[in-house]
Amino acid sequence: MASYPEKIAYGMANHCMNRKTVVFLSLVKTSQKFRDLLNEKGFKAAEVNGNSKDRDRVLEDFENDKYNVLCNSMLLTEGWDSPAVDCIVVLSSTRVRPLYRQMVGRGTHLFPGKDHLLLLDFLWHTDRHVLVHLAHLIVENEEVAKEATQMIEEVGGPVDIEEIQDSTAEEATAKREEALAKRLEKLRRKKKRLVNPIQFAMDIEDKDLTNYQPLFGWEAEKPSKEQINQIEKAGIDPTEIDSKGQADKLINAIKSREA
Repeated sequence: MASYPEKIAYGMANHCMNRKTVVFLSLVKTSQKFRDLLNEKGFKAAEVNGNSKDRDRVLEDFENDKYNVLCNSMLLTEGWDSPAVDCIVVLSSTRVRPLYRQMVGRGTHLFPGKDHLLLLDFLWHTDRHVLVHLAHLIVENEEVAKEATQMIEEVGGPVDIEEIQDSTAEEATAKREEALAKRLEKLRRKKKRLVNPIQFAMDIEDKDLTNYQPLFGWEAEKPSKEQINQIEKAGIDPTEIDSKGQADKLINAIKSREA
């Protein structure tokens, strides 16, 4: 059975073999291994990191199309641009929107003959990060921008964003107040005080749990009902759990304490 990196490489071979691609990974060794895997698949891949003595030459060769894929362990998030890049592959987990925006931004520069950017998000970051839309350029509030974007999509034609800003702001506020009211009501019905999962992780000095970040796609999925029930049964607040991977790690930590 193919490993997850092999499946990603296979997916890339189907979608970006002839594109100028930058791949972001978390670790130098992972970046180097993935470069080798891509070369086995027929890509012309190179890798750079903070200790690369030939970094300038590799970047220049990439610019001159000697390589069509450039792997890096978060080195090229800022301070480097190659406008011809038309494909970004994000294989580095992050919950920080500005960092995700920096990675995607390496491929958003204009270049002759380039009319779009292909973003391959194998870790499902787009479930947690909203890419910038037209409304974000005018509306400062994230919720209002989201509502305005949805309205633009529904209209399917030109709209005056400033004109709809007030109405979407009111709608967003109403939804937020409704959600808050439901959350408060749910908390009132709880018969006992539940422990915050981050506080639990700090109390047992579990650094892996405290700093957990989902890596694979399944880890980033929403927690299952069974996981939520197990966590709440242990006296921990499941509403603070963001992903299936985090829930799994927390449940294992609870079981190890009970053993």
